[in-house]
Amino acid sequence: MVEVYVGLDVSDKTTHVCVVDATGTVTWRGVCATDPDAIAGTLERHARRLGRVVLETGPLSAFLYHGLVEREVPVICICARHAHGVLSARVNKSDPKRDAHPFPPSRKAWSDRRRHDAVLTIRRL
Repeated sequence: MVEVYVGLDVSDKTTHVCVVDATGTVTWRGVCATDPDAIAGTLERHARRLGRVVLETGPLSAFLYHGLVEREVPVICICARHAHGVLSARVNKSDPKRDAHPFPPSRKAWSDRRRHDAVLTIRRL
C-alpha cells in the first residue's frame, strides 16, 4: 500500500480534507467538522497509510495540531505566509476545491527546521 499525504483547509466549523498519493494524484477529497476527533476519524477511514498531514498556521491551528498529535496523527503545521508563496505559483489559484491540496511531497519544501519553527510559533500563540 502506498503512503498518502493530507492537506487540511481549516475554517471555524468545517475542514476540507484532501488526500493524495506520492505522485500527487487525489485519492479522496471531502469535508469534516473542525475537531481533532472528527479529523482523526476521517483520516482513519480515508487515509490509512499516512505519511504526513499538513495544516497552515491560523486561529485554530494550535488546538488542532495538539489534538491530532495526541491522537498520533503525523501532523505538521506550516507558516501561512510560506504556504501562500507556494500556492501562488499554481496556475489555478482560485479553485476553492484545491485549497486543501497538500504540497507535493517530493519537493521537501518543509524541512525539519521549518516544522520545528512552526510548532514553536503555534505554542507562542
